[in-house]
Amino acid sequence: MECISVFDMLKIGVGPSSSHTLGPWRAAERWIAELTEQNIFDDVQQVSVSLFGSLSLTGKGHATDIAVVMGLLGTDPVTVPIDSIDGAMEHVKSSSTLNLGGIHPISFDFKNDIVFKKEFLPFHSNGIRFEAQLTNGESVSETYYSIGGGFVVKEELIHSKENKETFKTFPYPVKTGLELLQYCQEHQKTISEIVWENELSLRPANEIDQGLQRIWDTMLECMYTGCHTEGKLPGGLNVKRRAFEIHQKLKGNVPYSTPQEWLESIRDTEVRFRQIIKWVSCFALSVNEVNASLGRVVTAPTNGSAGVIPAVLMYYMVIENHDADFDDVRQFLLVASEVGSIFKKGATISAAMGGCQAEIGVSSAMAAAGLTELMGGTPEQVLIAAEIAMEHHLGLTCDPIGGLVQVPCIERNAMGAIKAINAAELALDTDPKEVKVPLDKVVNTMWETAKDMSSKYKETSEGGLAVGVFLSDC
Repeated sequence: MECISVFDMLKIGVGPSSSHTLGPWRAAERWIAELTEQNIFDDVQQVSVSLFGSLSLTGKGHATDIAVVMGLLGTDPVTVPIDSIDGAMEHVKSSSTLNLGGIHPISFDFKNDIVFKKEFLPFHSNGIRFEAQLTNGESVSETYYSIGGGFVVKEELIHSKENKETFKTFPYPVKTGLELLQYCQEHQKTISEIVWENELSLRPANEIDQGLQRIWDTMLECMYTGCHTEGKLPGGLNVKRRAFEIHQKLKGNVPYSTPQEWLESIRDTEVRFRQIIKWVSCFALSVNEVNASLGRVVTAPTNGSAGVIPAVLMYYMVIENHDADFDDVRQFLLVASEVGSIFKKGATISAAMGGCQAEIGVSSAMAAAGLTELMGGTPEQVLIAAEIAMEHHLGLTCDPIGGLVQVPCIERNAMGAIKAINAAELALDTDPKEVKVPLDKVVNTMWETAKDMSSKYKETSEGGLAVGVFLSDC
């Protein structure tokens, strides 16, 4: 059983996709580290990369090739200056050289040394294989799988001994919603308190708070950037950024110069029902427009669904509770991450495995859960909210036009955020004794639906909108 921390479910990275961008980036970093551990890094003369299955079919639109090269260059998606990526790529292409790990120059042909192979490897639809030619004439290779949310595994290490031992250090090991509720009832704790105790078994309190603050700061800055950037998104679809104009119509007259001041200024704006829906949509759109332009976002639990949780948390802070502060942020993120981990353990958070129900559906469930606890819901009502949100995303396909995380992906974040808020309100008015569908049942159903879903609708751009709408139409 996996040990999944809040910092596993919520990762800072670069868009547009956690499975197709962040995962391959991390896989390249990991491969370099393994070459170093094997004492053969300095012997590498040339490298090649093969992308399989979904990574191949929609890799161009998800910037998988760019992510792989950035990882091979030794850069970190958390800290790399976003505006340096274009320059780094241009240098690799024009010079036909790659500074492996940032320290070891080798020849590299961007067009030919990254190979897109449509066949699917048996273990997972997102396979990536690295191969290195050594000075002694030998070659070495390694295969990784990007399984969603930025998680990267090798097939033989998916249930590693180390991970099992780490999981056992949790005072409250959780795999299902039922287990989580039993801990809450037995120890008279909220879900966030249970998760907090588990996190404390991994790192001290100040490190947890610092990490959660970085996550929220990144979310807030992402929303701020998206709401203040106009123009069209890259990729060829000519999608116009919408958050900017929506924000211009909604914002008040209170001056601001920082993301935090901006948050405070929104609290002074009009809050009729239509304005609330527009604000929530604006927050979600803004994040995913930043994501679509290779900006820095937080996987929540994936990049394609990165806008839902920030939008719902921002809704709480600027609409529901003007006194909300970091304590509320911490509580929300702890609850949301735990719900996300239950879906990851019992089903999937990868659109390549489960369609968009595994991304937007899970993010909506996570957000609904976090909001419900902040609104005073019981642990039972928190999981009811998560169940309602996912129940009404079951069967949602992933069919991105042009393989880009833009249409219909960006709007889906707005819809997922609105559903999350609605789910929370329904749950708060629900008697747990009257519930017919527990969370664990909807997790199982989502996984069964994922297995039954045609591969055309699993992030391959081989069905649905992706073939019904042509790039030439755009």
